[in-house]
Amino acid sequence: MSANTGPVFLPGHQGYDDERLGLNRAVASRPVRVVGAAGEQDVVAAVRTAAESGRPVGVLATGHGPAVPADGAVLVNTRRMDGVRVDPARATAWVEAGTRWRQVLERTAPYGLAPLNGSSPDVGAIGYLTGGGAGLLGRRFGFAADHVRRLRLVTADGRLRDVTAASDPDLFWAVRGGKDNFGLVVGAEIDLFPVARLYGGGLYFPGEATAEVLHAYADLVRHLPEETATSVLLVRNPDLPGIPQPLRGRFVTHLRFAHSGDPADGELLVKPLRALGPVLLDTVREMPYAEVGTIHHEPTSLPYVVHDRNLLLSDLTHDAVDTLVDLAGPDARPPFVTELRHFGGAYARPPEVPNCVGGRDAAFSLFTGADPASGPPRQRDALLAGLRPWSTGGMNLNFAGVEDATPDRVRAAYAPADYERLRNLKSHYDPGNMFRINFNIPPEGDRS
Repeated sequence: MSANTGPVFLPGHQGYDDERLGLNRAVASRPVRVVGAAGEQDVVAAVRTAAESGRPVGVLATGHGPAVPADGAVLVNTRRMDGVRVDPARATAWVEAGTRWRQVLERTAPYGLAPLNGSSPDVGAIGYLTGGGAGLLGRRFGFAADHVRRLRLVTADGRLRDVTAASDPDLFWAVRGGKDNFGLVVGAEIDLFPVARLYGGGLYFPGEATAEVLHAYADLVRHLPEETATSVLLVRNPDLPGIPQPLRGRFVTHLRFAHSGDPADGELLVKPLRALGPVLLDTVREMPYAEVGTIHHEPTSLPYVVHDRNLLLSDLTHDAVDTLVDLAGPDARPPFVTELRHFGGAYARPPEVPNCVGGRDAAFSLFTGADPASGPPRQRDALLAGLRPWSTGGMNLNFAGVEDATPDRVRAAYAPADYERLRNLKSHYDPGNMFRINFNIPPEGDRS
């Protein structure tokens, strides 16, 4: 076995804590060793070491979406593997395992090309891609996983494989949507799109306007073109200096808007929303695509502890809006944030090269993020239960949290036939379930 080119951290050693903890510290793993992978051969060595010792393997890039603790496991931290290569002639990029979307955007923007990145540029690209990937260009082009051309990954047998639809159709299908259940991805070739600018930003409304804004939003989205992505965040902001003065210490309904077509059309589409007023802050403008992260303006750079949950909705009726306002609006004083994202469009269409990404029947996703220190999540659970009449029964893995790492919840992320096919493939590629530090798909015969 080749020696590691990156560092290895053991419990009690300097740097161990920094390497084992991700951004969301809802999970505090205690692995037996952390491999700071500097290249793909370090990942190969880590998987082989784990196999020889009968230990599970986990992977950490940024740690935005933890599932289960990596206690007793070999944990591979890929943050040092952050290379990006752009081929403007083919409109593709090669992205390494630890790369954040911000690094991809920096390399693609000079060519007027855009990846199908997430709303936060600080999120890791590979975990997002393998979970499906729903971003601000998704209604126009589909899930990010729909536009992966090639994968390079290490499977449970310690092999480093180049995987495409032609070379390994089953494995290629499974990894694009199956997260890290089938191996550790060390790099991916992705499609880029000719989007250099957006018309987008945020409209921030006071809490007392929440009901009016959401009812107007429910009507508006029924007529939006696929070039337009929207979402709404309901949040009570703390009174802190880093928050813009008009938003500080108050409940805010933050409507996000991103139009990748003609800016003049985008301005017309947002006009009725601006008219709802009063608007506390209006950041909607024409911008370079590289500034896409300013639209959601998510605080994802400092560590936090949040329990995420989500469900997928088939519709946003006015009755559903009333339920949302009653249970997550300002008068409910919810100890959590709530976000609606509009799906549909290209998300609903099957990709040219099939994958296992579920939830294509969803019209919206609903996400909640709660600090466990605020107490039992009774209010949040009441919201999820209250919206069940409009639920598809599914969930989105990119928005899942530690409470979603159960067999029933993971199963809900996939079409039933796809889930059974995934279990069958798991039996072939990872029969011992080495890759189980995740939203786990157990192999056939495993009663988990």
